[in-house]
Amino acid sequence: METLGFDKLPLEVPETVCNDEFCLLKEAALKQVLQEIGDCKRCRLSLERTNIVFGEGDADADLMFIGEAPGADEDKQGRPFVGRAGQLLTRLINKMGFKREEVYIANTVKCRPPGNRKPSADEIFTCNPFLKKQISIIKPIVIMTLGDVATKTILGDVGNISRVRGKKFDYEGITVVPTFHPSYLLRNASKKWDTWNDAQLVLKILEEAKRNI
Repeated sequence: METLGFDKLPLEVPETVCNDEFCLLKEAALKQVLQEIGDCKRCRLSLERTNIVFGEGDADADLMFIGEAPGADEDKQGRPFVGRAGQLLTRLINKMGFKREEVYIANTVKCRPPGNRKPSADEIFTCNPFLKKQISIIKPIVIMTLGDVATKTILGDVGNISRVRGKKFDYEGITVVPTFHPSYLLRNASKKWDTWNDAQLVLKILEEAKRNI
């Protein structure tokens, strides 16, 4: 899998890429959402968290990744996808021709579930309004949902990730392409090829969208 760049590149430190007024307005709107979240106590995930993991990247990104929930490393640093799964995601992003700071990365919930369990339906429901606000502000061309939880949060019960990965769906005018979660790929390396195929589909969608501007 070295040919896919999944095994070599380090995690990159994000930098702001906003260099125009429109992007800066979006960045300010995202900061307002973060302020609205505040020191959130809306669900039981707040009881054991260290940091809220809001999301990071380009506020005007064409491509957005949505995962499941923060893990231990993310909870410690307050940043999404910085552990082993995050390093793998960063390598995929780089292989697609992007820097990590040129996309936007978030999760369905913003606090770590204890023991890295899956977030419950009520926890996702509580956090979902903030994720929806992030999406509506960023307005990406494509969202890649990573795994079952993120896919069902955005699209509803469209089926198991193995059945729906690599297919195109619509969410409020945004194309959604589900794929496997990076943590799953760490356990099932052969599925990286499927994920790379999904990424190539995303690149085609982005290319077509830019041609039609």
